[in-house]
Amino acid sequence: MTTPTETLTRPDGSPIRVLVVDDEQTLADLLASALRYEGWEVSTAGTGRAAVRYAQELDPDVIVLDIMLPDFDGLEVMRRIHGHQPNVPVLFLTAKDAVEDRVAGLTAGGDDYVTKPFSLEEVVARLRALLRRSGVGSEKPSNVLEVGDLRMDEDSHEVWRGGDEIRLTATEFELLRYLMRNPRRVLSKPQILDRVWNYDFGGQANIVELYISYLRRKIDKGREPMIHTMRGVGYVLKPAVAQ
Repeated sequence: MTTPTETLTRPDGSPIRVLVVDDEQTLADLLASALRYEGWEVSTAGTGRAAVRYAQELDPDVIVLDIMLPDFDGLEVMRRIHGHQPNVPVLFLTAKDAVEDRVAGLTAGGDDYVTKPFSLEEVVARLRALLRRSGVGSEKPSNVLEVGDLRMDEDSHEVWRGGDEIRLTATEFELLRYLMRNPRRVLSKPQILDRVWNYDFGGQANIVELYISYLRRKIDKGREPMIHTMRGVGYVLKPAVAQ
């Protein structure tokens, strides 16, 4: 699995805002999960009307837009959004053989496209490029994640809880990184399997339980716990003391 080497943010340091528009809920959720892993704020819409409404409400920095939608097509969605947000970049999702869609999309003002099926890494790379070109995204000088008194340097792979350094294996580090990139958000076992053990991992969900227990011994032992189990749902990382 590849992981981001730089955290892309808005110029004020706040998370990049992405609107994902696709009526295939599973695909939209998969994209949203991958983009949240980048540390970005993601909203999804399943229709053109919802997309136009959300774009006005959320003011996204970039939009991932499927050409084929149940009410009106992605080109019309883009035209309506660009009517009040002319500079927001758009990455189109198109069918593999729909060459005319790609030409029409780029001619109409779209910035880039990927064809289905696609890799999540490709979508992320295209979006990062669009954000840089548009001047929205800026890179933090260092890649340090902080949740409460837990601190992770993504470059050096060093982790501290309070003033204590914590040594982690490569897998433990990736699991903790995913939790720290999604603080206070409940992550299901399938989501964790997808992001930490790759999408084609053929193992069982009990490996997640095993590695969560490893992390707890190193992160929480003798301290106020930060890793919590939400029975029947998944796991969540929260600051030990309200910030």
